[in-house]
Amino acid sequence: MGKLWSVEDLSEFLGIPVNTLYQWRTKKYGPPGRRVGKHVKYDPDEVRAWFLNQPQAVA
Repeated sequence: MGKLWSVEDLSEFLGIPVNTLYQWRTKKYGPPGRRVGKHVKYDPDEVRAWFLNQPQAVA
């Protein structure tokens, strides 16, 4: 396993504000994260899998 991502790393990868990601967590939406102490960490492989499973946008 490589380095886990912080919420800031995830924000940069998805291009979504950090506050939106925290809101998603309260609604049980978004990529799976794990609490490590007081921090939320994300496995990059799980984030990519979650992303690929999202419906494609309509142009």
